[in-house]
Amino acid sequence: MDIKIPLKLSTAYKNEVFEGLSSFPKQLSSKYFYDKAGDQLFKDIMSMPEYYLTDCEFQILSTHTETIGELFRDRENGLDLIELGAGDGKKTKVLLKYMAENNFNFVYKPIDISENAVKLLSNNLAKEMPALSVDAEVGEYFEVLERLKGFNKRKKVIMVLGSNIGNLLHPKAIEFLTKLNDAMLPEDILFVGFDQKKNPKTILDAYNDEAGITAAFNKNILTRINRELDGNFEVEKFKHWEMYNPETGTAKSFLVATEAMEVTVKAINLTVNFDQWETIHTEISQKYDDKIVCLLAEEAGLEIETSFTDEKGYYKNFAFKKS
Repeated sequence: MDIKIPLKLSTAYKNEVFEGLSSFPKQLSSKYFYDKAGDQLFKDIMSMPEYYLTDCEFQILSTHTETIGELFRDRENGLDLIELGAGDGKKTKVLLKYMAENNFNFVYKPIDISENAVKLLSNNLAKEMPALSVDAEVGEYFEVLERLKGFNKRKKVIMVLGSNIGNLLHPKAIEFLTKLNDAMLPEDILFVGFDQKKNPKTILDAYNDEAGITAAFNKNILTRINRELDGNFEVEKFKHWEMYNPETGTAKSFLVATEAMEVTVKAINLTVNFDQWETIHTEISQKYDDKIVCLLAEEAGLEIETSFTDEKGYYKNFAFKKS
């Protein structure tokens, strides 16, 4: 199975780690949580009772499978189904099964920054749906966006599930949506999951589980740096900390140094000092309401065609077209 893996991913990783640890305040991107261990930790997170997002979106796709599938269908020329941040594909498989069993002419193109996730998904689909045409690729969102313009021979549906857009603050989300719009034709659909604002405790619990799985997931980025970039982080000396601002709808994750220390990352020739209680900002998870989604769409030149929600109203999937 041919999976495209761009060489520049490793260069970007090194550059971003160097810049993030050299900046003040320090930061590391959550996209680098994901390797083989990180992928398994995220699967464990998705199975936690506190982490409602996966179940809510799975319920939406399971309840509205036919409606969503027929919204995607193009009977004349078929379509390309492109998923950014595909992960393990658990939710997407609901749609793929419906489309495969109902004579859709389509190619599924899963894209994820984790090479491990892309390989696992591709292998699983080859076993579960051997007739399905899969064209997988390893890459990150902004790097892939330019190539999407080349998919212009027939309808394409671009999916961003899991509220992955929530990893971007609003200005960056507008930039991302605008670039997706630039790659779209009038008949194309953008299908995006947005986690909704709700009881702040429900949100905080989802990212601060008592079992410590989310903490291990965040700390995995330090473990990766130690292994892949010859770093000497003492991972156990960092504490995971989560906060949620209900006014802005922003959840933020940090790793906090519990004592002063010096860390060396040999592969990027970096030595960095930490004061006691100094932070590394690792992740944001933005929450939305309809007004915010409408504003983002309007700023990006998109319009809402329809939306779907779960029975609790915790989560929504929106279908957009070019306005």
